[in-house]
Amino acid sequence: MTDPADSRPALLFVVSALALMTAGLSFSIRLSQISALQQEHLLALDASQAGELAGSLLGIAFLGFGLTLFLASSLLAVIGMGRALMLSGVCFALGSGLVASGDQWLTGQALYRLYWAGFGLCGLGWGFMEATVNPLTAAAYPDDKTNRLNIVHAWWPAGIVVGGLGALGFAALGFSWETQFALTIPPALGVIVLAASLRFPPTEREAAGIPMAEMFREILRQPMFLVWWVCMLLTSAAELAPGQWIDLALSRTVGLRGVLLLVYVSLMMFVLRHFAGPIAHRLSPLGMLLGSTILAGAGLLALGHANSPVMGLAAATIWGLGVCFLWPTMLANIAERYPRGGEFFIGLMGVAGALSIAFVLPALGRVFDRAKIEVAGGEAAFSSLTGDALEHVLTRAASVSFDTLAIGPAILFVIFGAIWIFERRTP
Repeated sequence: MTDPADSRPALLFVVSALALMTAGLSFSIRLSQISALQQEHLLALDASQAGELAGSLLGIAFLGFGLTLFLASSLLAVIGMGRALMLSGVCFALGSGLVASGDQWLTGQALYRLYWAGFGLCGLGWGFMEATVNPLTAAAYPDDKTNRLNIVHAWWPAGIVVGGLGALGFAALGFSWETQFALTIPPALGVIVLAASLRFPPTEREAAGIPMAEMFREILRQPMFLVWWVCMLLTSAAELAPGQWIDLALSRTVGLRGVLLLVYVSLMMFVLRHFAGPIAHRLSPLGMLLGSTILAGAGLLALGHANSPVMGLAAATIWGLGVCFLWPTMLANIAERYPRGGEFFIGLMGVAGALSIAFVLPALGRVFDRAKIEVAGGEAAFSSLTGDALEHVLTRAASVSFDTLAIGPAILFVIFGAIWIFERRTP
C-alpha cells in the first residue's frame, strides 16, 4: 500500500467515478451490441428462440448485479472496499474479454455458454462496484452526501454516452461488435490499478463503532425503511425501464434513433448531477424527490404521445429532468436517515433497483402485447396487419406502455408528499 494520504477524498472520488463510468460503458455496450450478437450467432444457434436467448444474456447481467450487490453490501467490511473495487474491475475486464474473443475458439452451444458467462461476469462487476462506491462516497463526504453521491453518479450516464457514441462511431468505421465490446477493458484495468494503490477508509458504520450484527438487526427496528425500499423499486422503474422502450416509441412516431435520444438524456444527466448540492440545499432531498416525481410522470406521458422531433426532444428533456436525481438522492437519503443500517441498507436500495428492472421489463412487455392485440381488435386481426396499419397499432401500444409507467411516479408523489407533510408537522 502507498502512503495513507492516498486515502484523501479526491483520489477516492476518482476511482469511484472511473468504476461508475466503466459500469455505464459496459451497460451501454451490452444493450447496443446485443442485436448484432443475435444476428451473427444466436439466429444460427436457434432461430426460433433467438430473442429469448438474447434476453437471457441481458438478464443474467441484471441477476449477477442484484445477487452480488446484496452479498457484497452485507460483507463489505469483511471483503474491504479496495478489494471489492478490484474485483469489480477484474469481472468487467474478464467478462468483456470473453465476449469479445469467444468466437475465436468456440462455436454453437459452447460459445453461447461462454457468452452467458461473460455477460454474467459483467453483472458481477456491476454489483461489486455499486456495493462499494455508494458507502465509500458517504464515508469520504459525511457532511455532503446528497451532493457528492449525485456528482459521482454523474459518471454512470457519462459511460452510457461514451458507449452509445462509440457504438455509432465504431460501426460507421467498420469495426466489429466484438471490438466494441472490448472498449470496457481499458477503464476496468484502470480501476484495478487505482484500487490497488489506494488506502480506503472504514465505512461510516464501522467508524461509528456499530457492530455488523447491529447493522443487520436494524432492519427489524426500522419498518419505515421498507417503505423507502418499495419507493426505490418505483424510482428505478421510472428511470431505467423507459430507456428500453424509447426506440420502440419514438423511432416510429418522430423518426429519432433511440440510442441518440438516450445519449442526449444521459449527457443532460451528467451535467445536471453536478448541481445537485445547491438544489438540495434549497429544496431539501425530500423536496428534490417530490419535484422529480412530477417531472418524471409528465415526461413519461409526453414520451408516449410525442408525434414530432420537437415534441420527442421536449418529452425526453422533461423525463430526463425528472429522473436525473432520483437514484443518487434516494441513496443519500437512506444514508442520512439510517446511519446504523450502514452499507447494508444502502446496498439493499441498489438491490431494489435491480429487482425492479428484472420484473418491470417483462411486465411492460405484457402490457405492450395486450395493448397491441386490443388496439388491433384481436389476435387474428393483428396477425393480418402490415405496413402503415401495423405501425399505427404498435405506436398506440407503445403509448399505452409509457402511460402505464407514469403510474409509478404518481404513486411516489403521494408517498413522498405524505412523508413531507408528516415530518413538517412532527416537532
